Amino acid sequence: MHRKLHRKLSLLVVLAVLASIVMACTAPAAAPTGGAAAPAAGDQTAAPAGEKIKVGLSFSDFATERWKNEEVILRGLLEAKGYEVLSQEANQDVKLQNDQIDNMVSQGAKALIVIAQDGDAVVTAVDKAADAGVVVVAYDRLIKTPKIAGYISFNNVEVGRQQADGVMKALGIADWDVAANGPARVVKLGGSPTDNNAILFRQGQDEIVDPLVEAGTVEIVADQWVENWDPANALKLMENILTGANNDVDAVVASNDGTALGALQALNAQGLAGVVPISGQDATADGCNSIVKGELTVSILKDIRNLAPIAVDMVDALLKGEAVEGLQEYTLAELTTDEALQGNVQALFLPVEQVNADNAFDLCVANGFQSYDDVFRDIPEDQRPARP
Repeated sequence: MHRKLHRKLSLLVVLAVLASIVMACTAPAAAPTGGAAAPAAGDQTAAPAGEKIKVGLSFSDFATERWKNEEVILRGLLEAKGYEVLSQEANQDVKLQNDQIDNMVSQGAKALIVIAQDGDAVVTAVDKAADAGVVVVAYDRLIKTPKIAGYISFNNVEVGRQQADGVMKALGIADWDVAANGPARVVKLGGSPTDNNAILFRQGQDEIVDPLVEAGTVEIVADQWVENWDPANALKLMENILTGANNDVDAVVASNDGTALGALQALNAQGLAGVVPISGQDATADGCNSIVKGELTVSILKDIRNLAPIAVDMVDALLKGEAVEGLQEYTLAELTTDEALQGNVQALFLPVEQVNADNAFDLCVANGFQSYDDVFRDIPEDQRPARP
């Protein structure tokens, strides 16, 4: 196209047409709306002439291992489509995240991908952005407002089921001798209470554990929630639980790798790491390394390489007024188990897989999700599988 502009053209009409084409190709531009979820037509999604459309990335934090990796993936995918990317991280500060979202909108962001620190508190800034015509996609964590354009995540209830299932199977619960041992003494460590996903994980966990409690096979020793998903908080909680229970704990259903690894520090100090089954989530490099060392029992693979492209394609389609394939409508009440919440959202959920010592290599290394050297760190060479 640029070669055409350098040719000698004699007709002003032709020059005008070519100039308009160049402007249209400079960056993605908003097309007229064609679907119910697309933003209103007009100047709301149009970039000034010669400028790229801006898309904001709002992260709750980078302390959680996966978020920094996903920032890199999302930024790269958006830039490959021609967008200018604004990215900010709120350091687990609810007010700061709202301020950062407001700031990105004031800088001209026409779409936002938001990983919420608090799915309730962030509604203030998200509703304001949506009312201004900004497309807002809730990424992996629900934002509790019907004004979001879409919500994409994994099957979070199934995550919880798989966590509890992996721990109970490792415990040998099907053959547990209550008469000889008493009920299996289980600790539940939920995630951050401000993260709706933590509620959904717990829902799935309870679907596995509650019938065992009712049958008298399992006894819940402690039920705690880990603020901000902080491993240090998980460590302190687990230390206190072990002290209160005199180390008499048979299993721990934890909700992600970070909190599980924090709890494992406390278990290790008492000689219980690798003895007491414990679950995680995200199949992080450290989590997988702990699995192959025989400490963490099970993690849950949520392949972020699949989630990020869907989010970017969703934003791209919505900005162009195109329909997004695969979305289904859910009520906020059913997504949160809070019947008081009103309204519907469009959502898409991806499948998950249980990772354990038997399949960690195949699920997390052979496919490139984690590096061989990270997963088998500190494992003697003669005990490692062949490199993929």
